Amino acid sequence: MDGQELKTSDFYFDLPEELIAQDPLEDRSSSRLLMLDKNTGKVRHETFKRIGDYLEAGDCLVLNNTKVLPARLLGIKEETGAAVEVLLLKRREGDVWETLVKPGRKMKPGARLTFGGGALKAEVLDVVEEGNRLVKFTYEGIFEEVLDSLGEMPLPPYITHKLKDKNRYQTVYAKYDGSAAAPTAGLHFTQELLSQIEQKGIKLAYVTLHVGLGTFRPVKTDNILEHHMHSEYYQITDQAAKMINETKQSGHRVICVGTTSCRTIESAADENGMLKACCGDTEIFIYPGYKFKVLDGLITNFHLPESTLVMLVSALAGRENVLAAYQKAIEERYRFFSFGDAMFIQ
Repeated sequence: MDGQELKTSDFYFDLPEELIAQDPLEDRSSSRLLMLDKNTGKVRHETFKRIGDYLEAGDCLVLNNTKVLPARLLGIKEETGAAVEVLLLKRREGDVWETLVKPGRKMKPGARLTFGGGALKAEVLDVVEEGNRLVKFTYEGIFEEVLDSLGEMPLPPYITHKLKDKNRYQTVYAKYDGSAAAPTAGLHFTQELLSQIEQKGIKLAYVTLHVGLGTFRPVKTDNILEHHMHSEYYQITDQAAKMINETKQSGHRVICVGTTSCRTIESAADENGMLKACCGDTEIFIYPGYKFKVLDGLITNFHLPESTLVMLVSALAGRENVLAAYQKAIEERYRFFSFGDAMFIQ
């Protein structure tokens, strides 16, 4: 089955709202883990803590070390004192950012905004594609520090609870600022679990992909081929490329932690599945019919119905297998989405 025959509705499933996880678990690694055999569709139930039992010496885990910015700013419009919300999407240059603003209609070029009693100010410069605004910020000191004190984590729209600890929407290995959303499959790992995995002889390769809010953008076209994927910046170091290439060449498995790590290495690989140090923007859209060049297995969360992410996991394990596994997860009351449980497709 390829994309030409696929409709968005082919990836629909009925999810009870109470299964959407609203809060992270006390212990990251105590989430549940659904094991899915991509060839047979067989399913078994585990806990995430035991993931190392299913990894072999010589395997390589690919992790996305992007860091989520506390990119949600609540402030006021200087002229009127009306409440405004600004969500940072992408740094264009210096202190100019592409942002999503609410209420949008009122934010014309020239509008002045203020946050934190004036600790951070902004001016709307321009309206760009999809109604996003280019905004220039002014402040004293270091922008990241100002943002850290004033900004909130940009939680996905389906999470309605307030996050008590900012770090819980951050992986323990987050390093490079730039994401508007967390690479959530990585949220299950603790430092202790990563150390145990390394001690077993499993390599950890870190790549960077700054996750955009397009991750949550619904597919609005009936034919999936007409959906326009958002662009995201990625970077692969020489060290990570070598590690992944050696794993492939020695016949071991490359297992991505999250769809973002998967999209990074699949974007950068040559036709033989080899990588070299590089950076760039990717709009790769992976759906059934896609032939994976590098990836052998995937650790991922449970995704939204009809989303590009369900299409990606279906490309790896087959649509019928994935939808059947999701049905079992619903029956077993697994927790879904960002703060939910995990799945290991191998």
